[in-house]
Amino acid sequence: MAKRKKSTYERLRDGEKLKQRERKEVARQFQAEDPGWEVVHRNVAGIDVGNESHFVAVDPKLTEHSVREFGSWTAALQEMADWLKKLGVKRAVMQTTGVYWIAVQEVLERNGIQVAVVDARGTKNLPGRKSDVQECQWLRKLDRFGLLRESFQTPEAIRGIRTMWRLRERWVTDAGRSIQQIQKALTTMNVQLANAISDVSGVTGLAIIRAIVGGERNPRKLAQLRDRRIQASEEEIARSLEGNWREDVLFELAQVLEGYDFQQKQIAQCDEQLKKYMGEQPTREVGEKMEAAAEAGGASAGRSTAGVQVRVGCSD
Repeated sequence: MAKRKKSTYERLRDGEKLKQRERKEVARQFQAEDPGWEVVHRNVAGIDVGNESHFVAVDPKLTEHSVREFGSWTAALQEMADWLKKLGVKRAVMQTTGVYWIAVQEVLERNGIQVAVVDARGTKNLPGRKSDVQECQWLRKLDRFGLLRESFQTPEAIRGIRTMWRLRERWVTDAGRSIQQIQKALTTMNVQLANAISDVSGVTGLAIIRAIVGGERNPRKLAQLRDRRIQASEEEIARSLEGNWREDVLFELAQVLEGYDFQQKQIAQCDEQLKKYMGEQPTREVGEKMEAAAEAGGASAGRSTAGVQVRVGCSD
């Protein structure tokens, strides 16, 4: 049996590429408010997010002025939310433009409006207008007929956790670079500490580096800082510490070590903040009880708010 050919609407909905003739036909249909397609989302608003202002389009049947421009400051965003609620708009769609959309999303969600965020790359294959005012109208029409794919949005309850993890990851990356710079400085002075111990950022390595920065140059005294768990002997470590002490490189080493200590402090603060956010999340037991109650009593709210406890190892 021959496979049925998809219609233009189906191909648009599934994100497939259109031929030039089909694009022209769809663009012509979009000029009409109702091109005769199945309506998926009603009472939807399209928002063209910008830096200084945002353009919002709603169904022309709801108001005489169906396109309005709002400022980017918080009071203007609240005015936007009030306007949409007054018109009975339940859903808003916008593209991920920089980070400007985040404030819009938060204000609208606080006011009970569902926000659908779509990737701008997903609309390149779809015909439409490109000016500011027409862009928001175009987004509204596309979402009205279910032609846009929503991006995954982290639930508000764990957005703080995500922010802390990303911030912590940046500090860990910076700390790794600092260790590389420390090793480079030591090698420049022919201090072969990395050949004697496996990790210069460990207890022994940092103790010796701090002593060097503090002015100690005697290899024997430096080797005495060796932790008992280190396999290398004091003699081997002392031999690796017979370097060419250069004032400029020692200054660099001190600067990098200070930066590394600051990065470790920031990581520790992120860990504390993570523990706070993680402690605010529902435990697995609470989530299971809420789901059981929802199944037994038909309470959908219990199912939507059930959470799962996540354990995180925050120590380095």
